[in-house]
Amino acid sequence: MNYWLVKSEPSEYSYDDLVKDGSTYWDGVRNYAARNNLKGMKNNDKVLYYHSVNEKSVVGISKVVKEHYQDPTTEDDRWVVVDLAAVKKLKKPVTLAEIKAEPKLAHIPLIRQSRLSVMALDKPAFDLIVNMGS
Repeated sequence: MNYWLVKSEPSEYSYDDLVKDGSTYWDGVRNYAARNNLKGMKNNDKVLYYHSVNEKSVVGISKVVKEHYQDPTTEDDRWVVVDLAAVKKLKKPVTLAEIKAEPKLAHIPLIRQSRLSVMALDKPAFDLIVNMGS
């Protein structure tokens, strides 16, 4: 199993929207590194859901329910989507400030490549963030 983090502006599509919809395809990725991460996602991989822009916090856990396929919002075959489903909302959001303050998370892409919208996490970082939100 792999572990990931995806970012979304809550005004565009929030974790509550995902809970309401049950699942959705993750579209709009137009960065090659993020696209390659989407291609690396496998069914049942766990995914942290991060609200970007104003909130800047991890708010929930989702999972991959369909591996990558052509992005239906474009005819350009370079771009793909995966389907994500809601798993669990965190009891409390884990803010970017809290993540930055935790030395054990200094290596994660959220800190090192802050503009990347889809990123891999190792299991210890994933588990630590989940525990911070419990």
